[in-house]
Amino acid sequence: MIALFKFNYSRPGPGVDKDEPRKKGVRRFAEVLLRDFGAFVRLNLIFCVCALPSAALFTLGLLGFYSSIMLPLSLVASVPIGGAMSACMFFVTKRLRDDPGYVWDEFKRKFAETFKRAMIPGMLCTVFVYGQIYFWSLVLLGGVVVGLAGLLAGAISLLIFGMIAPYFYLQIAYIDLPAFQIFKNSVLISLSHAPRSLMGSLMGGLIWIGFVLYLPVSLVAAPLILLFGFSLSWLLTLMWVWPPVDKQFAIEETLRKRYAEELEEHRQWT
Repeated sequence: MIALFKFNYSRPGPGVDKDEPRKKGVRRFAEVLLRDFGAFVRLNLIFCVCALPSAALFTLGLLGFYSSIMLPLSLVASVPIGGAMSACMFFVTKRLRDDPGYVWDEFKRKFAETFKRAMIPGMLCTVFVYGQIYFWSLVLLGGVVVGLAGLLAGAISLLIFGMIAPYFYLQIAYIDLPAFQIFKNSVLISLSHAPRSLMGSLMGGLIWIGFVLYLPVSLVAAPLILLFGFSLSWLLTLMWVWPPVDKQFAIEETLRKRYAEELEEHRQWT
């Protein structure tokens, strides 16, 4: 797998002291979450602005309100979701790299960079997610009996999707390769780091699993989902899957070298 980096990122900040090792596990999660909670809330709201039109149209169609019109329109409205996902994962991993930046500036720039390449994959992912929502709504709320095999097929397909999708969007955000090559890379990395991929999928899905299982009572928590549900889910996932991607493509090392070169050029000019 060949990594073709586009060096057009914002200049990284000082981050942690070079001699200070980063915390790991729960301590690292708590450190990043508490330090950047406000930024994650803003990121969550920006993503909701991008995704809610499609989700609202899909919900209306799912409830039977002009389904033949609303469902196709929900797919059309999902056009920005792929770019938004790439931009959001880019921002979360910036914070995992201890690289500061303004939420809106980083999101807008990365969204513009990845929009075209992420558009079709994002729409396909949206179709899959909506299909899963429709399936589980029939099973849990509609009383449709699909049998054990059907339940396992639905759960396993969702788990596999959760294992592969983060790798795909991370590569879209950081690496200049065709989407199909990125998909192949994502499958290979997911399989070669299966334990981490599995944990990332499970941890990132905890919020949504709990929300679905406790419907309709969990609807009272919907405002919290709009505030930080997506960001928290991404952070839980990327804590597991970012290290393999960074190691595979030497992303952080490459960006540090780039920063050092830019700093040296600046010193020569001054």
